[in-house]
Amino acid sequence: MASLHTVNHGPNQSNALQRCLRLAEDGSALLLLEDGVYAALAANQAHDPLREHLVRLRVYVLEPDLLARGLVDCALATGIERVDYDEFVQLAARCERVVSWN
Repeated sequence: MASLHTVNHGPNQSNALQRCLRLAEDGSALLLLEDGVYAALAANQAHDPLREHLVRLRVYVLEPDLLARGLVDCALATGIERVDYDEFVQLAARCERVVSWN
């Protein structure tokens, strides 16, 4: 995998997700963490730009951050995979670089 992009702001807090989606190359991985997990919720997908990029990016959400926000039982958009901290580390190790979007 070329790059791992991380976004820690929700779609209503910043334009970090939009910038990431515009510039991330096909085949990259995107990890939503901290408040970025809100973008992964199925309920947000109708208005969220993330939906159209699920075919070209591998998208993950950090499950402990879902749990911390009381969202662990919420449905995620189809195609988004939950990962724990160990899987986050493995994902970062498989990628050539990690790009954090703020």
